[in-house]
Amino acid sequence: MVKNKAFNESSRISELAVHGIQEKKGNDIIRLDLRNINSSVADYFVICHADSATQVKAIANSVEEEVYKVLKQDPIRKEGLEHGEWILLDYFDVVVHIFRTDKREYYGVEDLWGDAEIKFYKSA
Repeated sequence: MVKNKAFNESSRISELAVHGIQEKKGNDIIRLDLRNINSSVADYFVICHADSATQVKAIANSVEEEVYKVLKQDPIRKEGLEHGEWILLDYFDVVVHIFRTDKREYYGVEDLWGDAEIKFYKSA
């Protein structure tokens, strides 16, 4: 029972993250469902990209605002805010990756989890 509650919360966080990304016009938004992968580090990865460091930072702020507004939860860790090339927001069971376009192509994070179930979202 507790595990289902955790999955429901992680699913909710991932959906709120997607909404925050859509609010700032993030590109090629995907959610990788990693729950059925034994070696996964989280339940979900949410990934998007933007064309400028300014937009990458705006998307990260929007994700934080959306999650906090509904769940009163801050990420347990944030990385990459100073440069805005690849910002990572870690909500323990949900990790949000916001790339500048060229960095997303270079690192190919979604390719590392080929067994994950992928859900695609439209930009708002």
